[in-house]
Amino acid sequence: MSGGLLCLLFSNTGVAAPDKTKQNLDDLKQQIVAEKQSLTKDNKQQQQLQSQLKKDDLAIASNAQKINAISKDKAEVEKQLDKLGKQQADLNRKRQQQEQVLAEQIRSAYYAGHHDYLKLLLNQQDPNEVSRNLTYYQYLNEARVASIDDYKSVIKDLLDVEREQRQQADKLSQLIDEQQQQKQALESNRKQRQATLKQINSKILSSKQRLTKLEEEEKSLIQALARLQAMQQEAWELNGLGKFKNKLQWPVQGRITHAFGQRKQGYLRWKGVLMSAPVGKPVYTIHNGTVLFADWLKGYGLVVVIDHGKGYMSLYGHNQTLLKKVGDRVEIGEPIALVGQSGGQNKAGVYFEIRHKGKPVNPKHWCK
Repeated sequence: MSGGLLCLLFSNTGVAAPDKTKQNLDDLKQQIVAEKQSLTKDNKQQQQLQSQLKKDDLAIASNAQKINAISKDKAEVEKQLDKLGKQQADLNRKRQQQEQVLAEQIRSAYYAGHHDYLKLLLNQQDPNEVSRNLTYYQYLNEARVASIDDYKSVIKDLLDVEREQRQQADKLSQLIDEQQQQKQALESNRKQRQATLKQINSKILSSKQRLTKLEEEEKSLIQALARLQAMQQEAWELNGLGKFKNKLQWPVQGRITHAFGQRKQGYLRWKGVLMSAPVGKPVYTIHNGTVLFADWLKGYGLVVVIDHGKGYMSLYGHNQTLLKKVGDRVEIGEPIALVGQSGGQNKAGVYFEIRHKGKPVNPKHWCK
């Protein structure tokens, strides 16, 4: 700016006239005011775009959460239909057996000569023989009545099962339709996020601007973690991660695209690792703990932070949706989120950190 000022104040032959100098100074002031206004406008646009990005990420998270819930409901309905199918097969076997029993009883009655009670009484001379025959026929009749009742009961149960099958099939059809609608909404929100991200990237032109953006994002994360550390309390036998070096599983199965300590931008370095993974895959907690934070964070998208005790915390960012809320207790290997690209990522993956007493440590020393 000093070179421009000299050009305005001095000519090739010497110092400009006072009136000319005053005019040049006024022009320069106007330029400075215009630059400040432009900068303020750009900052405001950036804030609006970041707000829009958060809105897009949360909309995607809501869609993904509904799809996840619908998938569970579908699995339960399909399980119920399978159970009903087995019940139906069992009842059909019972029905066939009872039909065979009834048919045999009818044949036995036919071969006995179609005698009725009156004929038996008239044709039999021995009272004991009459009594025995009457008892025999009574048993046969009772057996037939019992078989018929059993048959009617099986038919009723079979009809109930078939009715419930139709209801469950209708429910499954509705869930499939709802899932398809949510998938369409998810795709629409993804396109909206891509448009927002394109606008954000078009506003960040220089490496200095990118560095400033990353500094702000890292500062926001550090402040959030500091607040969480101040709030965290020891709970339900949380003994930290000190004894689990090289024993824990990674939160997702994927390739590490950015390693701990690698240069990020300018003097900034990665405080954790960025792991590539397919969208929608589960993100697992590395160990037992309590959820301290579950929300959207600038630059990191939807984030889960878990307290493992003894000053140890793990962080999982860029999720598509969160499956846990603040205060939830989680067990080792439990799903806590789904892989996504929230926070402005172009590719799906998980940003993963481990911190001890607020200081980031290399996750490779804990996970194998």
